Amino acid sequence: MQPTTRLNKYIAETGFCSRREADRLIGERRVTVNGIPAGTGAVVGEGDAVLVDGQSLKARTAKKPGARRHVYIALNKPVGVTCTTERTVKGNIVDFVGHEQRIFPIGRLDKESEGLILMTSNGDIVNQILRAEHHHEKEYLVAVNKPVTEEFLRGMARGVRIHNQMTLPCRTSRIAKFGFRIVLTQGLNRQIRLMSAEFGYRVTQLRRVRIDNLKLGALKPGAWRNLTDVELRGLLPGHTDW
Repeated sequence: MQPTTRLNKYIAETGFCSRREADRLIGERRVTVNGIPAGTGAVVGEGDAVLVDGQSLKARTAKKPGARRHVYIALNKPVGVTCTTERTVKGNIVDFVGHEQRIFPIGRLDKESEGLILMTSNGDIVNQILRAEHHHEKEYLVAVNKPVTEEFLRGMARGVRIHNQMTLPCRTSRIAKFGFRIVLTQGLNRQIRLMSAEFGYRVTQLRRVRIDNLKLGALKPGAWRNLTDVELRGLLPGHTDW
């Protein structure tokens, strides 16, 4: 019997998108296997024809000795860029970067937010970085519309109910009269903005400056760079399939 692979994993391994995005495409009936719309949990084997929106996926090429198989970049996302792979969305992050390979963002930053975001062609690592239980830290500098108080910082650090769930405990500190630093290990949609709103604060500026061992540093808004091997080893300890 020939070996099979789950369809979402197969799509991610081609570098087309992440597994999570592949699941969405499958759920929207946009993926076919041998001409038949695929269902959730589908598997594929060697020789199966997989199409997304009627287009064939190119198989991942073999890794050359001493060379990386995938692309990993750090981008300083400016305000106004949308973290989506949908090319029909004006200002989408894929067209903004304009990379020669097909890459997609790991996680997201709101359109109104700026700072460090990772992009890759490797769909297999996305969940490893995004899942809260892996405790990948994300550090933000935040400006708000009124003075930051100790009560506000303590409340944010304890956790806040948003999206019908409590946020995980986090670290906070005051950096200016109207500014604070926050370090999260999860990434709920518009998390910091919604948490702040629960205490009557409105976020006026939000910048992500660190993801685990990766720092924004002097990277200018709109600029990007490739991650180093040292950075990758720190971000993905024990992971060698780059």
